[in-house]
Amino acid sequence: MFRAPEVLFKPEVIGRDHYGIHESLLRSIILCDVDLRKTFFANIILSGGNTMLTGLPARIQKEISSMVPLDLSGHVHVTSPANRDFTVWNGGAALASSSALDCAWISQEEYHEFGSKIVHRKCF
Repeated sequence: MFRAPEVLFKPEVIGRDHYGIHESLLRSIILCDVDLRKTFFANIILSGGNTMLTGLPARIQKEISSMVPLDLSGHVHVTSPANRDFTVWNGGAALASSSALDCAWISQEEYHEFGSKIVHRKCF
């Protein structure tokens, strides 16, 4: 018997061959430049509805701390803002209302004229 949130850490209990959420976070940070890892481990910010599960932030911090080298384990810090169920939406809304990315907006006409290649032309 297991609790449903445990699947986030052990997907194999439902027959999935995936990394757990803590392993995915760890792998993402390890793939970054070595000079940035300490900063990233110290600034893990949770967002989204599933992060509202009771005890999830503490569990993620515990799991990641146990997996990193000892010199980094004391630097792991998981932040869970109170409004984290809407953090991504709020960030997207702020970005959409900013004039900083006006040059990257793609109109329907541009998309119909150039297709998906317009994304690379305007955004990269």
